[in-house]
Amino acid sequence: MGSAGERKRASRIIIGTRGSVLARWQTSSVAGALRRAHPDLEVEERIIVTQGDLVTDRPLAGEGGKGLWVKEIEAELLAGAIDLAVHSMKDVPGELAPGLALVAIPRRADVRDAVVSRSGSELARLPLAARVGTTSLRRGFQLRGLRPDLEVVDLRGNLDTRLGKVAQGVVDAAILACAGLDRLGLADRISERLPVERMLPAVGQGALALEARADDEEMRSMCAALNDRETAIAVGAERALLAQLGATCRTPVAGYALLRGDKVVLEARIGSADGTKVLADQAVGAWRQAEEVGRGLAEALLSRGAASLLAGG
Repeated sequence: MGSAGERKRASRIIIGTRGSVLARWQTSSVAGALRRAHPDLEVEERIIVTQGDLVTDRPLAGEGGKGLWVKEIEAELLAGAIDLAVHSMKDVPGELAPGLALVAIPRRADVRDAVVSRSGSELARLPLAARVGTTSLRRGFQLRGLRPDLEVVDLRGNLDTRLGKVAQGVVDAAILACAGLDRLGLADRISERLPVERMLPAVGQGALALEARADDEEMRSMCAALNDRETAIAVGAERALLAQLGATCRTPVAGYALLRGDKVVLEARIGSADGTKVLADQAVGAWRQAEEVGRGLAEALLSRGAASLLAGG
């Protein structure tokens, strides 16, 4: 196959994705939207295995963090083997690989985290010392703050696997993203949708990232119809926070922004693994300076000791 600059695809593109059921659903959704926007377009979907897919026997937080779910897909983009990548935004590092860019961010789905419990109980009604599964340090420290009695355990596997472990009683409950459950038609499994005031989401949660080569103006133009302005502004503030903190999608950082009139409001929380130390802050600024708002909030948190918490202190 030719280099990135040689292969022009006015009528055919290749989208790269992970092979999970959710990743394929998300990619098919984007492919369908592109076909509707460009009726003559032929779209091929190509599955790419990432490091995150291969690490199944130990917590991901110990695997270096950056790019676990995207690095191999980005390599295919840079090589010109695919034209577009579709990721869950919360899996995308704060800084992209050189030569790549986010060319569209579609409208965000539900940003909240879900409690999926075997009994159907909400978080507050789970038994004393209940076992609650999650792979996320962010969810872990906030869970421990809400219910210090809970036993928070690592719960790996794809969505079906984790739901199965709840049903089998391996854990009493799991904390999962509402967006993924909704997208796969599994909303009936949700026992409670946790308000963001109680469980602040991950940076980019509920949003999709459409990534292409930075110099591919044709792909940027093709994807423009899928971009949602409000989502892109809010996610831009969140990702600027993440990048300025020097954090990754595998560190205990929660960040959520929304637009209120001409302002962007950004909240952040960083916590220790045991939930005993939490830094929380908020910043407000003009939406046109959304990324500056994110960087400013990060600096405020760093001045209060965020670096120690991010390092596991």
